[in-house]
Amino acid sequence: MRNTSRIYVAGHSGLVGSSIVRKLEAAGHTCLLTAAEATLDLTDRRATDAYFEKNRPDYVFVAAAKVGGILANHRYPADFARINLAIQSNVIDAAHRFGVQKLLFLGSSCIYPKFCPQPMQENHLLTGKLEPTNDAYAIAKIAGILMCKSYNRQHGTNFIAAMPTNLYGPNDNFDLQSSHVLPAMIRKFHEARTEGREKVSLWGTGAPKREFLFVDDLADALLFLMLNFDANTEMPDDLFLNVGTGEDVSIRDLAQTVARIVGYEGEVEWDTSMPDGTPRKLLDVSKLKKLGWRPEHSLEHGIGKTYRWFLENKA
Repeated sequence: MRNTSRIYVAGHSGLVGSSIVRKLEAAGHTCLLTAAEATLDLTDRRATDAYFEKNRPDYVFVAAAKVGGILANHRYPADFARINLAIQSNVIDAAHRFGVQKLLFLGSSCIYPKFCPQPMQENHLLTGKLEPTNDAYAIAKIAGILMCKSYNRQHGTNFIAAMPTNLYGPNDNFDLQSSHVLPAMIRKFHEARTEGREKVSLWGTGAPKREFLFVDDLADALLFLMLNFDANTEMPDDLFLNVGTGEDVSIRDLAQTVARIVGYEGEVEWDTSMPDGTPRKLLDVSKLKKLGWRPEHSLEHGIGKTYRWFLENKA
């Protein structure tokens, strides 16, 4: 992948897409292709084909997706299934028909079974029942992986996939109705501190454990995979790799860390009437480490950067 290669970042304005763009620009890539959702609807097959025919990308990062936390997944499962299936089907097929040299599809760690052995290895895919609070989203992402595998087998394409753990960072979604756990905590603790509230209510028991990856580390890993991981020659049976830190933390301990960074000194109240979700989600990242990649940011460092971004852009 040369600096002059035409690189399309689908979903460039989102948390992951914007980080990929920053990483590519910092690496000296000068021909980045992007399109705002208002001007290109990737759920529209004709519009997607027209964009690929006009721009002829050499490489594609598929970061466009409908994403959200437990509440959003619970309320709108049909939307999560329909929109994600449409986006990835249109983009992956267009990439094949318009001669893309390499495509990287971005999945999610929620593809693994609810009671998956820990840490979760790539070969644990489809070995058990999914977490019901996000099964529609998970099924869509599993379909994307299998699409990449099927196009490689039938058409000789070079389509790979990465399964990141829970992400956070600049340009995250801090809407309490649709955000993931970490940005929601940042906003809740910040507002509680500025408003002088004595208590903050959080969902569940605080017992589940989660792994978190700073989004700029993910972008670095995705560029690394695009340059160093090939679906057809190096690891033909493992066209997707887990991306994470290999370490997890309980939601209760995470809350204490976020509160300390934000400066909130009040009480945390756990609403046990609300769901916890999967008990534990820790990725086995040994294959990615073997290839030579490791994250740069500690959890505390990453949360500090994210909170500073929140203060400058959202607070």
